[in-house]
Amino acid sequence: MTSSVNASLEKPRRPSIGMIGVGAFGMFAVKHLSAHFRVVGFDPFADLQPLEARYSICSASLPEAASCDFVVLSMPVKELANVVQNIRPYLRAGSVVLDVCSVKCGPAAILKGLPSHVQVVGTHPLFGPQSGKNGIEGLPIAIVPIRGTAYRIVAAFLRAQLKLRVEITTAENHDRQMAQVQGLTHLISRILLSMPLSPASMTTTAFDHLKAMTELLCRDSDELFHAICAENPYVKAVIRRFLDTSRNVGGRFCGDSEEELLQSKAPKRTNLQPSCSE
Repeated sequence: MTSSVNASLEKPRRPSIGMIGVGAFGMFAVKHLSAHFRVVGFDPFADLQPLEARYSICSASLPEAASCDFVVLSMPVKELANVVQNIRPYLRAGSVVLDVCSVKCGPAAILKGLPSHVQVVGTHPLFGPQSGKNGIEGLPIAIVPIRGTAYRIVAAFLRAQLKLRVEITTAENHDRQMAQVQGLTHLISRILLSMPLSPASMTTTAFDHLKAMTELLCRDSDELFHAICAENPYVKAVIRRFLDTSRNVGGRFCGDSEEELLQSKAPKRTNLQPSCSE
């Protein structure tokens, strides 16, 4: 009798989530997920043991992380195919694999190669450690169904528990929209970082917003910038259209014809690595 009563009072087992790749975004995600999951982390480039108590994450091997109920792949796009191949033997039937890549067409094609006994969901949190440092409630996240119906459970959890604004879409529609939303903003920010602006005692609200955008993105890695601009199949056309329009508009105001602008010497190439003050 006592044993049955004790058993009924036991807390239900929390689902496990394996974080494969615990860099800046992975650690940021753990802070919000650890209240709802038993978090198991694997990252060959990071020592997670000193962070176990602080972030409620259990450092584990790749097989242990890949055998969780949910498996989140958080690494640069260029590493995704290799990781997908390595985790195949350890994925349990019925588990759910998710990625958090900033582009979706390429990763979705890679994730379709996972074993048929797992469900697959593509996600793109449209925020990060900087934009979400004051809280993530109300921030947007894209969900791309790839295999199975688990995307509904994922979307419901994100809405109800994390209070995120969820948009369910396709990989193609996502990348078409992000070509403008992310491609242009990251390109403009990189350009401004490469031509430091002189300090100004008088500014406008519009200029302050532009400066704030640049400061928000200046800590993003070169890998993220490359993924956003090079891995998205629709970004090149958007950037080309932006540059063509810039020449036309700039030529009108500078008194130069488009032909003169094209024939002028190209400015000396500058380093695109972000440089921002701490």
